[in-house]
Amino acid sequence: MKKLMSYGAFPPYRHALGMLTLSLLGVCAQAANLTRDNGALVGDNQNSQTAGAHGPTLLQDVQLIQKLQRFDRERIPERVVHARGTGAHGVFTVTDSLSDLSKAQVFAAGQRTPVFVRFSSVVHGNHSPETLRDPRGFATKFYTADGNWDLVGNNLPTFFIRDAIKFPDMVHAFKPDPRTNLDNDAQRFDFFSHVPEATRTLTELYANSGTPASYREMDGNSVHAYKLINAEGEVSYVKFQWKSVQGVKNLRPDDVNKIQSNEYSHMTKDLVANIEKGNFPKWDLYVQVIKPQDLYKFEFDPLDATKIWPGVPQRKVGQMVLNRNPGNVFQETEQVAMAPSNLVPGIEASEDRLLQGRLFSYVDTQMYRVGANALQLPINAPKVVVNNGNQDGVMNFGQSRGGVNYQPSRLAPRDETPAARSSQLALSGTTQQAQISREQNFKQAGDLYRSYSKQERKDLIASFGASLAAADDESKHIILSFLYKADPQYGAGVAQVAGGDLARVKALAAKLSD
Repeated sequence: MKKLMSYGAFPPYRHALGMLTLSLLGVCAQAANLTRDNGALVGDNQNSQTAGAHGPTLLQDVQLIQKLQRFDRERIPERVVHARGTGAHGVFTVTDSLSDLSKAQVFAAGQRTPVFVRFSSVVHGNHSPETLRDPRGFATKFYTADGNWDLVGNNLPTFFIRDAIKFPDMVHAFKPDPRTNLDNDAQRFDFFSHVPEATRTLTELYANSGTPASYREMDGNSVHAYKLINAEGEVSYVKFQWKSVQGVKNLRPDDVNKIQSNEYSHMTKDLVANIEKGNFPKWDLYVQVIKPQDLYKFEFDPLDATKIWPGVPQRKVGQMVLNRNPGNVFQETEQVAMAPSNLVPGIEASEDRLLQGRLFSYVDTQMYRVGANALQLPINAPKVVVNNGNQDGVMNFGQSRGGVNYQPSRLAPRDETPAARSSQLALSGTTQQAQISREQNFKQAGDLYRSYSKQERKDLIASFGASLAAADDESKHIILSFLYKADPQYGAGVAQVAGGDLARVKALAAKLSD
């Protein structure tokens, strides 16, 4: 009976199985060609489509949109990134008005704005140890008189990639191996060996800044450039930075090992305990300002998220004080929906290619994770009246009463506000998918390395080298060439720890452009 039921007893079935096997082999043979989910071939998976060399990203880039949409829906309901988070309420007070740069009321002289801040780690899950080496999220929701503004950034001032089309790939490379759910340094460096612009941020990650001592003792950065628009319609490009009044303190590798053996929530405990006893943490907000006509005076592209703005003066704006812990962590810290697209008149997105993708991706993630009506939740609801025709959806507890759910209308007018129009950007050229013209991938990494103390350099070399040792031979030497190009001492030191061939590293570095 068993023999009768086996496919071998029926020649037609055996033939069909053979054909299926050949078909699958054919699919595997063609798998080297990258496609979208509909099977269409992808022409460029490295660069988003932009409106000319310096224009914003185009919504017609279906590869970009599909990658971000699919990536945003990979987890239910935990965040794909920034799952491990801690939040606190507070207030931001303007001490130095920015009214000359922006019409946003949040920057008006003496303005006090309620805020909610969510600190987080990035790669690992909700219950991962807070001692893990990781960038730290620093996201602030301002409940302003113009509506909610979200300043979503990190403790590190730069990012690993400059184009949002690579964001899902980057996170996948950082995440545990899907086959084992274990960390896999080899896969991470396989990816980053193709991403030379990550050199500065990788340097900062493997330095002690990758393991902050507490959320109170780290700075925050917008990472991206934004645009401020004043009452006259004049545009300025700015980067924001939160500077910890408590000072910056990081853990050395030995400190990490001691803490992790006893505690996996040291950063959360520190923040909660200090706020409970009235030791309210404070940060001063600063901005750097570049006028549009000066964007092209730099040797690198200032709108590249992998770059800082050295030599550009900082201007103080005000101070934030966190003075209240959440009443319910899930209702507030977990359900808060931060998105860079939550902007108000006077604050706009720049043409930064990574930011352009995040404008879509973050709000799309929140709609998927929390729901279409996430902004009706108390932690997300603005303090001003919401008045539009958006309706229905899961968990809608709005109080809509009228019958007019469209605009324009004479029956129930909802007037537009001309002063809230976006600024204009002159465009030229054709649509394109190409790298930016001023990359300068290594200089700032070298400057960063040389800014460290002797002990900090030693810790960086040991931490980076230990991780890089797990990479495949080719990826390891490419990464080492990036570090050597940034600074020969840096590259040579990591090569020694990682077991690299220094002569080979030097030869590869010589082929790299500055």
